[in-house]
Amino acid sequence: MMNQENKVPAIRFEEFSGEWSSKELGQLLEITSAARVHKNEWTDSGVPFFRTSDVVSIYKGQENKKAYISLELYKELTARTGSLKKDDLLITGGGSIGIPYLITNSDPMYSKDADLLWLKNTTGTNGYFLFTFFTSPPFRKYISSITHIGTISHYTIEQAKTTPILVSKESKEQTKIGNYFQQLDTLIAQHQKKHDKLLNIKKALLEKLFPKQGATEPELRIKGFSGEWEERNITKLSKVFIGLVTTMTKSYRSKGVLLIRNSDIKNNRFEFSDAPIYLDESFADENAGRQLKVGDVVTVHTGDVGTSAVVTKNEENAIGFATIVSRPEKGIVDPNYLSVFLNTDTHKCFAMNVSTGDGRANYNLKDFYKLNVPYTVINEQAKIGNLFKQLDTLITQHQAQLKKLNNIKQACLEKMFV
Repeated sequence: MMNQENKVPAIRFEEFSGEWSSKELGQLLEITSAARVHKNEWTDSGVPFFRTSDVVSIYKGQENKKAYISLELYKELTARTGSLKKDDLLITGGGSIGIPYLITNSDPMYSKDADLLWLKNTTGTNGYFLFTFFTSPPFRKYISSITHIGTISHYTIEQAKTTPILVSKESKEQTKIGNYFQQLDTLIAQHQKKHDKLLNIKKALLEKLFPKQGATEPELRIKGFSGEWEERNITKLSKVFIGLVTTMTKSYRSKGVLLIRNSDIKNNRFEFSDAPIYLDESFADENAGRQLKVGDVVTVHTGDVGTSAVVTKNEENAIGFATIVSRPEKGIVDPNYLSVFLNTDTHKCFAMNVSTGDGRANYNLKDFYKLNVPYTVINEQAKIGNLFKQLDTLITQHQAQLKKLNNIKQACLEKMFV
C-alpha cells in the first residue's frame, strides 16, 4: 500500500499549508468502462476510438494506427453510457498498466471496454493534477505492490476505486500543481518537437548530400561546388589502426589517461558516464602509439559497429578500446566529413554485413580496410562536415535541455506528491 503516514508534500507552493486528505479514487471519480465495441464495427474514419495501444503510444510520444467508429454507433452507445468529457481520464487496465490519458475537450470520442478504465471527473478535481498523480512515484509504487506478485495482470475497476490518493484540501493548490506540470510538459514537448525536427532535417540531408548508389553527384549540392564525385579507399584517405583489443581492468584508475570504450561513442560525439575510466600512465606509455590526436575519427568495432566520433581537445591523448581509429591525411579528407559518412546508414549497413560474431557484431580491421568513401574536393567536404557539426550541436543542446527538464519533472513528482 501507499505510505500515507506523512501527509504533507516535501515541496509545495508557499501560500499553502496543512496536511493533505487521505482518499480513495472512488471518492473523487466515478470509475467505469465503456460499452463493448466489436472489431468488425471499427471504421476508417468517423469518431476516434481509443484503445490501450493509443493511450500508451501518446504517453510515449509515438505514432499509432488510429481506429474509428461511426457517428451513428457513437450516438447509440453514449445514449447508454454517457460521453467522455473534458477532464475525464482514461487509464490502461491491461498490458502496460496504469498509463493515463487526459481528455482535454468534449469532442466526440469513444474508448475500448475493460482494457481502458474510464474515470469520470464528477467532482471537478483539476484534470491535470489527476493525470500527473498517475505518473507520480506514490501511484507507481502502489501499482507495483498489487501487480508484482501472484497472477494479477490487470488493474480493475474495483482496484481503481480503492486506490489510495492524498489530495490537498484546497482545490486551488490542486489546480496550481496541475498547471505547473502542464507548463512543464508543454516545455518538454516543445523541445522534443524541435529535437525531432532537427533529426528529420539531418536524415534528409544525409540522403541528399551524398551520391546515391550508382550516381556520381549528390541530389543536393553545397552552393559553389560542381563536378563528379569519386570513391576512395579508406586507407588512401587516412592512417588506420586499432585500439586496445583486450580489457586491462588491472590498469584502470580514477585518474590518468582517459579510456574511450565503444559505449562512450555516440553519433558524431563522445558521451561519457559520470565516472569515466582512466588508465595507469605507465600502461598508457607502453601503448603511446595508440594515443589519440585531435581530428582522429574513432569508430566502434564491437557492439554498435560503425558509430563514429571526431576527437577534440577533450579527448586528446586518450586511448580507445574496441575501436578502429582513422587519422585523416591533412588536405585530403576532412575529419568531420569522414565522421559524418561513417555514421550514415550506408556505412553502418556495410559494417553490419561484413561483421562477424555470435550475437555481438565485430567489425574487423581487415574488413574496414575494404571500405570505400564517397570523395569530393576538401573544401566541399569541410562545408558538409561543418553543416552536420552545427546540426549535431543543436541536437545535443535540445537533448541536454530535455534531460534537464525531465530531471526537474521527476524531482518534482517525487517531492510534490505524497
